[in-house]
Amino acid sequence: METRPVLPIVVGVDGSEPSLRAVGWAADEAVLRGLPLRLVYASLWERYEGTHPADDPDRPSEEIMAEAVVHTAARRARDRQPEVTVSTGVVAEEPEYALVRESRAAALLVTGTRGRSGLVEALLGSVSLALAGRAHCPVAVVRGSPEDRAAAPSPGRIVVGVGEDPEESRAVRFACEEARRRGVPLDAVRAWRSPVYETTELPRTSGELARLHEREAAQALEAALRDLPAGIETHPRTVEGRARSVLAAASRDADLLVVGARRRPRTFGLHLGRVAHSVLHHSVCPVVVVPERE
Repeated sequence: METRPVLPIVVGVDGSEPSLRAVGWAADEAVLRGLPLRLVYASLWERYEGTHPADDPDRPSEEIMAEAVVHTAARRARDRQPEVTVSTGVVAEEPEYALVRESRAAALLVTGTRGRSGLVEALLGSVSLALAGRAHCPVAVVRGSPEDRAAAPSPGRIVVGVGEDPEESRAVRFACEEARRRGVPLDAVRAWRSPVYETTELPRTSGELARLHEREAAQALEAALRDLPAGIETHPRTVEGRARSVLAAASRDADLLVVGARRRPRTFGLHLGRVAHSVLHHSVCPVVVVPERE
């Protein structure tokens, strides 16, 4: 019988503290899954050659700095999880292209984010959003830190947003596996909204429409959770409101937020929908974007 290769968890590192927090998160995830960890620094250092003095005149200073970045990241990972197997890579290429290529042979691609200011959110779009839109595996964006979140109920929980085609959702399956590995409950959330109609009929009509949409949301949740393995504690919730706002609110006391993303082939630019795009900007906890079937 042919043995499947063991795919690593790949982390994009750049030397920043948010990047190192992502390394720590990924090291924990690697131990949970029993997988190796690969740390990758990618940059077109030829652009910066000669801008800083280097100890070795035959090597670009940016290359030397890149090796220091991955060495520091590897030390952080081993300090966090001594048993994790770590490899490193330094690539002279734009991060978006290098990490998308790495994602072809990865179980999970992990990146950090620098915060929530206006400028930083624009920077988020240059790398993390591009990866979430184009990677070939699930992408984790490690947002926030424990002090940013409300006190999470012990022992924590995983939140998954249930979207279209719930019976075929890879995001739900991914979230289910995360809950099983961590031994925590799974909160499955389906947002719903009742369309606003201009009508002269009695207000009871709008109430009936709202109940209809809420029932449809509940049926979608039931379909999404129908075939989950036994032993996973699940909490289905229907919430009235925009999905992006509902999920951002749910992230405040969650360990992890999981959403699906449908890719649009043969189009230019980002391929994420509005919900995934928004929660990557506004979630308080780490977010995993899982590619759904086309």
